[in-house]
Amino acid sequence: MIFRLLLIILLPLFAYWLAQRITRVASLTATQKRWLAISLAGVLVVGVLIAMGRLPVQFILAPLGLAATSLFRLLPALLRLLPMLHMLRGRANASKLRQPGQQSTIRTRFLSMSLDHESAEMQGEVVFGRFAGRRLESMSLGELLELLSECNDDGDSVQLLQAYLARVHPEWEESAGRSKHAENGNYEEMSRAHALEVLGLCEGAERADIIAAHRDLMRKLHPDRGGNDYLAKKVNAAKDFLLE
Repeated sequence: MIFRLLLIILLPLFAYWLAQRITRVASLTATQKRWLAISLAGVLVVGVLIAMGRLPVQFILAPLGLAATSLFRLLPALLRLLPMLHMLRGRANASKLRQPGQQSTIRTRFLSMSLDHESAEMQGEVVFGRFAGRRLESMSLGELLELLSECNDDGDSVQLLQAYLARVHPEWEESAGRSKHAENGNYEEMSRAHALEVLGLCEGAERADIIAAHRDLMRKLHPDRGGNDYLAKKVNAAKDFLLE
């Protein structure tokens, strides 16, 4: 009798503690909190009735045994569904990646360039040389061509600036009287931090996140949308580095 009384007192306390624990660990919506409260209340009522002797213990054990048996029988089929669940998770991650304001960043010796994932708009700043501190958007075509000449020895900076010129000043090649492709120069080696910046990801990104970000960016960098070989190669190199 005393054991049943203690059990009746402890069950609500345990239910309250469990609800608080779950709420702190998991970020639940209002609907999820409501269903959690209903579920715990139902389990609590059944537990109290069993403790009072109004329901036999088999009322709980029988459904649990049936559920366990069904789970073991369905386990092979559930294991076969895991690849599909992984694919659906990858699609969900891909949809999360396309958020307003998300950007990729490419840094070279002379430039820091950002690419908006939604609009595919490029913006940049000069970080070294005579034009250091100037925004590319504030510079005239003549100044941009002077900058292109100044960073001629840095292959990454040249090709990144050429990509910007091709998007903002499509006729820049005629004004410059030169090829769109850098012939020589030193190219920056890829690092994990740089690769994550290029794809617009944070540390801890999973394989599905990397693949989805790469696919999303390659759509934006199609030549018909103002992309070029350098940007596409940079995105491909970032994906390959992270997946290796």
